[in-house]
Amino acid sequence: MKIIIADDHAVVRSGFSMIINYQKDMEVIDTAADGIEAYEKVAEHQPDIILLDLSMPPGESGLISAGKIHEDYPKTKVLILTMHDDEEYLFHVLKNGASGYVLKNAPDEELISAIRTVYNGGTYIAPKMANSLVNEFVKQSSDVVDPTDPFQILSKRELEILPLVAKGYGNKEIGEKLYISVKTVEAHKAKIMEKLNLNSKPELVEYALKKKLLDF
Repeated sequence: MKIIIADDHAVVRSGFSMIINYQKDMEVIDTAADGIEAYEKVAEHQPDIILLDLSMPPGESGLISAGKIHEDYPKTKVLILTMHDDEEYLFHVLKNGASGYVLKNAPDEELISAIRTVYNGGTYIAPKMANSLVNEFVKQSSDVVDPTDPFQILSKRELEILPLVAKGYGNKEIGEKLYISVKTVEAHKAKIMEKLNLNSKPELVEYALKKKLLDF
């Protein structure tokens, strides 16, 4: 099976590559350092699986990239990697098209098992996160919209733009990163502020930090 590893730390990419390439039926064919590069690598190679870090500052997050890759290259299975057992994001990661969620501190054999499970069409959830997934599913299955949950309030495009604004990127830079016009960026920014009932950029930055939109 052909695999791509996307992580912002070179040592992590190298370490996981060694573990995976040791398997006779697995090969790491390329690596990426952020979400945008990850998408480009998938477009180029169309691998069986991409191991995608959830947190890749200052680039595009794994959460956003997972949705794009799943939508445009559905044959490539997305297996999310993270240092944190973030209950708040596990459900959203799976909703965005990921086929699995494994912790970076998991034993080598668990990582390999997760890859095989996802490759064979299954869904892999780190054992300690299973209960969290059930609880979140029950919560999300209700028709009540949580006014504090940005993933229910904002569109996918707005979720892409909000962290970029909070990180200090200008309209032109955001437009170039997302391949949209400056006017479109401005319109989305206004909509974000309206939906979240925010009045200034400092409030937006504070919101992004509080909701972990800058560091997941």
